[in-house]
Amino acid sequence: MTIKIGCFALVDPFSTLDHQLDRIRDWGFRFADVTDTSDGAVLGNHFGFSAVASLDANPFDLNRMFEERGLTITSYCAHADLLDPAAPWRYGTGEIIKAIRAAAAIGVRHVVTTEGEPVTEFGRGLELREAILVLKEKLWEPVRIAEDHGVKILFEPHGPISGTIDGTTALLEAIDSPAFGLNLDTGNCWLAGTDPVEYTRTFGSKIEHVHWKDLGAEWEAKRGQIFGCGMADIALGTGVVDIEGSFRALEAAGFDGFTTLEVGGDEAVLGSAAFLEALGATR
Repeated sequence: MTIKIGCFALVDPFSTLDHQLDRIRDWGFRFADVTDTSDGAVLGNHFGFSAVASLDANPFDLNRMFEERGLTITSYCAHADLLDPAAPWRYGTGEIIKAIRAAAAIGVRHVVTTEGEPVTEFGRGLELREAILVLKEKLWEPVRIAEDHGVKILFEPHGPISGTIDGTTALLEAIDSPAFGLNLDTGNCWLAGTDPVEYTRTFGSKIEHVHWKDLGAEWEAKRGQIFGCGMADIALGTGVVDIEGSFRALEAAGFDGFTTLEVGGDEAVLGSAAFLEALGATR
């Protein structure tokens, strides 16, 4: 059993994806995810200040960009806005399907998504039963397509449903498919008010990928009020999240796969890798 450490491919702001991958390679990592995705044309890529991977681009070009640097893609991130009403300007079902097809084309097994924190009156007003139905409808076709393409959708704690054990349990019961599992995010889980160790013990083998984040004490006042953050600026093991406990719970559950550091800053990234390596992970 091996817990492998990869890196979030947004380590330097206002920089292109090839720059991000160069940095990850130079730090000594062999794994990274496709972190920021969108469909259509991406103007920031053309002018050199964005690391977005277009879901409409040739996925084999993207795979070659990773392979040329000795990096393996561990997942496609397709974080969505699924509780708000569907609209052309909201990342949702259509984009998740594109991510699944792109991942399948180049042999990437996991597409990570979430419901996100709703921003509309409609989304914020949903009761749990209603929210589960909305998510089931939005994910119905992506799950069917994932089944046919040999890809697994992994739902991440990053919203009011996924951030709780009760909500996640209800969602797993509603979407009972071998193509639907979980991505643990230690920082998001804690921030939503859920103990990531308890989350891991509860869902066990359903967890097939991990995002690592630790958070400082200044986040405690926000706990239970917001449902996720993009990345941490401190090294794992230096904050308030029980990273070692989460790691040991993953080991106990038989986790054997890829994990991603969602950490910014050279010292914090390298310190986080060293912390996990001391626990038994490899990069």
